[in-house]
Amino acid sequence: MTDLDQAHAAMEAAPEDDNARLRFYERLADTELFMLLGAEAAGDQITPELFEIEDQRFALVFDREERLSQFVGRAAPYAGVPGRALAEMLHGQAIGLALNLEVAPSAMLIPAEAVDWLVQTLSHGPQETEARLTEVASPKGLPEAVITGLDRKLAIAAGLARSAYLAAATYEDGARGHVLAFVDAVAGAENALASAASEALTFSGIEAGMMDVLFIKASDPMAARLARVGLRFDLPEPETPHVPGAPGVNPERPPKLR
Repeated sequence: MTDLDQAHAAMEAAPEDDNARLRFYERLADTELFMLLGAEAAGDQITPELFEIEDQRFALVFDREERLSQFVGRAAPYAGVPGRALAEMLHGQAIGLALNLEVAPSAMLIPAEAVDWLVQTLSHGPQETEARLTEVASPKGLPEAVITGLDRKLAIAAGLARSAYLAAATYEDGARGHVLAFVDAVAGAENALASAASEALTFSGIEAGMMDVLFIKASDPMAARLARVGLRFDLPEPETPHVPGAPGVNPERPPKLR
C-alpha cells in the first residue's frame, strides 16, 4: 500500500475523526500525482483530460505511474505534478480530483470544494516576528501528532538543512512556547522549511503559533545549548531526483493549465 492508501484507509475507518481527514489531505499535498492529459504537453502548458461525474468535472490523477497505465490500458500523455501544485492550478475552476479510480483501495472522488479548501489551508503560512530567546529546555507537553508530523515533513525536506532541534523556549518578555531550530539551512530554503514546520502543526490539528522557527549555524553557541536539551531531527541527504518522461516533475516550475 502507498502512503495515500494508508491515509485513506485510516480516514475511512474513522469518518468522524477530523485529524485522520487532515492527515489524508496532507499526504495528498505532499505526493507527486500523475494526471492524465487530453493532449501532449506544449512546453509548460498542459491540458488535463476532464471527466464529468455526477454533474461535476474531475481531473484523473494517480499516485503511481503504473496505476495510471493500469487504468488507461494504453499509451497516454500525462504530467507528474506535486499534489499541492496541482491543487493550486485547479483552484477556483470547479474541477475536482478523481484519485486512483478502479486501481487502488484509495480510489475516491475529491470534489472541487475540497481542492479549494486544501489550497486555502496550505496558504496559512508562517509569519515573521522578532523575539529574543533567553532559555531553552527539553520539549514538554507537545502532542505526539506534532512530533510525528514534524518527523514526516522534515524527512521530505532532504538537503535543505543539516538537522533541526525542537525545544521548549522562554523569551525575553517572559513568554513561553516551543522553538524548532534548523541548523545550517541552505541559503534560500528558509521559507520552505518554515512552511513545512507550519504545515506539520496545521495538519496535526494543532493551533498554529505554538511553535516558532529559528535558523542557526552549527558554530553558534545556541546550537550547542539546543544539542544538550532539544529533540533532534536529522534531515536526509538529497537523493538523485526521479525524472520520468513527462512534463511537470520539477516542483519549482509546475506546468500551467490551458
